[in-house]
Amino acid sequence: MTRMLRLMTATALSLAAPLALAHPGHEGLSFSSGFMHPLTGLDHLLVMLAVGLWAGKLGGAARWQLPLTFVLLMGLGAVLGMAGFSLPGLETLVAATVMALGLLLALSLRLSTASRLALVGVFALLHGLAHGSELTGGAELMAGMLLATALLHGLGLLLASSRLALPVLVHRLFGCTMLVLGAWIMAA
Repeated sequence: MTRMLRLMTATALSLAAPLALAHPGHEGLSFSSGFMHPLTGLDHLLVMLAVGLWAGKLGGAARWQLPLTFVLLMGLGAVLGMAGFSLPGLETLVAATVMALGLLLALSLRLSTASRLALVGVFALLHGLAHGSELTGGAELMAGMLLATALLHGLGLLLASSRLALPVLVHRLFGCTMLVLGAWIMAA
């Protein structure tokens, strides 16, 4: 348990480094540029891992419903963002999604299926808009971005799987870390 906490602390500190916040990966039009984009922003990385972790923690149909909803609606949001649609305070809203998912993980809140899907859908649209407003490109770039997103969800699912079942304390610690980092991103 102590080793796991050390690993999570080291990971959180390395993600909080300025390089992690530089959010590169949107300077090209290639598949690899799109793939790197979700991996290089702390806010996106945390939310995508958390969606997979939450889905795995819930089990059942949530294991495919939440990630699929996120990927599809993030793609829609990205298309809207590339077309020029935006929302005022979008980066603040994206930081709020980090905090909200952190809260959901930390408190293990019980929500109906419709509420979970609606929340994940809104979070995905916001992240898609943020990605889309930073990216210009076509199908290759979008495919890379969506694949990286799905892989991050898969990693979260793997961390919540029965073979690696992390103790409830670790889920709560990750959720609390997300709350703190979300507030930090919002304040930055």
